[in-house]
Amino acid sequence: MINRILIRVKVVQTLYSHLLVEKDFALEPQPSSPTKEKRFAYALYLDLLMLMGQLASEISIRGRDTPLEETRFMRSVMADDRMRSLKMKYSAQPFPLKPALPALVEKIKESALLKNFLKHSDETANSDIDIWRDLFNVYIIKDATLQAVISRRENYTLRGIDRAAELMNATFVNFYSSNGNLSAAVRTLETSLNASRELYFRLLMLPSDLVRLRDQQLDEQRHKYITTEEDRNPNLRFVENRLVEALDQDPEINAYRSASKLSWIEQDRVTLTALMREILASDIYNEYMELPASDFHTDAEFWRNIFKKVIFRSENFLLDMEDKSVFWNDDMEIIGTFFLKTLKRFDDLYDISTGHVSQEPVLPKFKDDEDARFGSELLSYVLNNKELYRSYIDRYIDTSQWDTERLALMDVVIMMTAIAEIINFQKIPTSVSVNEYIEIAKSYSSPRNASFIHGVLGRVIADLRASGELMKE
Repeated sequence: MINRILIRVKVVQTLYSHLLVEKDFALEPQPSSPTKEKRFAYALYLDLLMLMGQLASEISIRGRDTPLEETRFMRSVMADDRMRSLKMKYSAQPFPLKPALPALVEKIKESALLKNFLKHSDETANSDIDIWRDLFNVYIIKDATLQAVISRRENYTLRGIDRAAELMNATFVNFYSSNGNLSAAVRTLETSLNASRELYFRLLMLPSDLVRLRDQQLDEQRHKYITTEEDRNPNLRFVENRLVEALDQDPEINAYRSASKLSWIEQDRVTLTALMREILASDIYNEYMELPASDFHTDAEFWRNIFKKVIFRSENFLLDMEDKSVFWNDDMEIIGTFFLKTLKRFDDLYDISTGHVSQEPVLPKFKDDEDARFGSELLSYVLNNKELYRSYIDRYIDTSQWDTERLALMDVVIMMTAIAEIINFQKIPTSVSVNEYIEIAKSYSSPRNASFIHGVLGRVIADLRASGELMKE
């Protein structure tokens, strides 16, 4: 029921909300009113970061892979302007902490911390910050060679080293908070997908509750003080609709209704009553009620037409649904399609000989386990690699036409999500991914920006193929 088209939209929406409030990561600022000790501590803090960057580039796996260098934390640190300036400075003069580098490289390469990180790095969202925090506190700052090198620096004090370590640990905390909590983003995505499932079942419950409401209205008419023949003997075709009887008997719908305690007639009677008035005033209703006879197919087609031409075109109903959940603003079209498909399945699976639906027509939440994992995996890939994917985007923007700093966040999110899918989901053809995100861009951005996004993605894909990072078609 929840297909990949909807999942992609939900991931983009979740990422946009998440990144919109995300705090930018930054290194600790220089101390105000600096003393000699504070200046020593801050200079040491920057050099320790540079040392960690050099360790990351030196520690390779299988001779060429540098997993520590590719962590989100290290990419963010080395992208800071202060670190770039420091790197340029040390390209022209000796790096003061370099004597400690060889021993630390060997020590860390053989450490249980690194081996465990390499084994489990994909299993926890925060592993790339945890590894650096642990390496720094367990090995780097306690290394005897490094301590000896530091002790020879001008204005050296033990308190200065402690201050530098405090700055470093504050940086770890800052990075963690600025990148947000991946698990929280995943929970938001799950909530959004569950809301889509709820909308699907609400629609499946709606015909039954409309019939119940109409039955109550007819009963009230029968008991009026002054009644007409029509009041006493109403046309019962609507309230005796065979599709509605099948919906009422369906175990999946009944189980969801029981578990969720949802009821239109008890919780949304105003919406239900307004919708009933629109149905009663429709030509579809009047033509259906005047038929000489009906069968299950006729009853099912009636509800399909009522939803397509009355309910899904009712501005008041659609506004009411949007007000009920922030997650439903863009869901109705896709979920409505699956709802109508389900009504057709009831019709197709109805066995005229038994008078029952032969199989379960209600669609499962996901087609398969791959689809069930797709959303959370895609979201994780983007959040874990957003700096890298953003660098791909910035690399291929024509700065004469577009200012990279002023790109709309939604455009960036769409492109990063597309890149994540193209790189990490080998079974999905590249053209399919590109086309899906261009369609999302048309809905959430603009036709002009969709064309721009298409162009950037094309350049990124070409470069990834040229470098051998992208092998699929």
